[in-house]
Amino acid sequence: MRLSASFAFLAGWAVSASTAAFVHPGLLHTNADFERIRGKISAGAQPWTSAWDTFHGLWLAQTSYAIRGPHPIVYRGGSETQNYGDLYNDIASAYTQAIQWKLTDDTSYADAAVKILDAWATTLTQVNGDADRFLAAGLYGYEFANAAEIMRGYSGWPAASFQAFKTMMVNVFYPVSLDFLTNHNGQNGVVWPTDVLHYWANWDLCNVAGIQAIGVLTDNQTMYDYATDYFYNGPGQGSINHTIPFIHIEEGSGKELGQTSESGRDQGHATLDYALLGAIAQTAWNQGLDLFGYSNSRILAGSEYMAKYNLGFDVPFTPYVTRAWGNISTISAGSRGIIRPVWELLYAHYDGVKGLNASWTGAMRDHVLNNTGGAENGVGSAGGNSGGYDQLGYGTLLFRLDGN
Repeated sequence: MRLSASFAFLAGWAVSASTAAFVHPGLLHTNADFERIRGKISAGAQPWTSAWDTFHGLWLAQTSYAIRGPHPIVYRGGSETQNYGDLYNDIASAYTQAIQWKLTDDTSYADAAVKILDAWATTLTQVNGDADRFLAAGLYGYEFANAAEIMRGYSGWPAASFQAFKTMMVNVFYPVSLDFLTNHNGQNGVVWPTDVLHYWANWDLCNVAGIQAIGVLTDNQTMYDYATDYFYNGPGQGSINHTIPFIHIEEGSGKELGQTSESGRDQGHATLDYALLGAIAQTAWNQGLDLFGYSNSRILAGSEYMAKYNLGFDVPFTPYVTRAWGNISTISAGSRGIIRPVWELLYAHYDGVKGLNASWTGAMRDHVLNNTGGAENGVGSAGGNSGGYDQLGYGTLLFRLDGN
């Protein structure tokens, strides 16, 4: 029955009516964002100008970038030849070139981005592999949708080609993400350890981000609402109260610190949760919904907890039991202090937009900048393996606000 319901949901995507018009572009970036950034660069304002110089020089942001795909089937995990790196590199190039088009009006970047989008749209039919295929669908799905969302207004991208890309996203990425959130790779049983909470939060979060982004890209209110409801109420680890299950009060400041479910696993995965939460909340914000503020700004509480610990300070920890990994009795020092491009977006919102106390998040942002040449890095420059492509980043250029 789940399979039938899923495909019924899928079949209706093209005609699904929004209850309110979506903002376009309206995933991580809006036209107002691009105008703000252009103004900063034109004025030579810092740190935007130096961040732009770095971004503009990225190897994969050049119009000479050689497309690595496309492939009919992308494999992540399993026994087949692993070719998912070709996909995430091409996505990174499409995204960075799309941004350069918006900031320069140079159509050579637009044409290069569209060339990548069209190549995959007319070739890719399946994301496959072992369980890691679900990570590929979620991570690369939300990132690919972001690239296309920026390009949707380009006059050089024919409507039929844009439609072909949207159809590919719905037929290839969306069903895998929905299958995971519905069935959790067969773990939705009722007897421990076969349980919906088997998978760590980032598995859920990337697929929530993917469905949310595809919903906006395709003007599908049902998809978008599904992702939003999962953030609030989903049964897996990716719903907000499962991702951040415990709230502690910091001595001295009285601020809330939100213990993250993956903090007892390692800091690399735990900070990835905040890259994904930031993307989900920013997209919702651009569509008029404040997930940043939900549950007394629970994402901020979690960000402050993660930032404080990764800056080298002690944080309180409540032991807990996981379905697959048993007792977690202490916070993990694995990958502590990891430099991940997460913090600019979060600090810009909580400090710059809301004026809330996000001091640990801000300090972690500055720590990252001290290790990345003064500007947050991102996809394609945050590490050569797949983890460097798990978030889009470049927040100093794209999210920094005045006085922030």
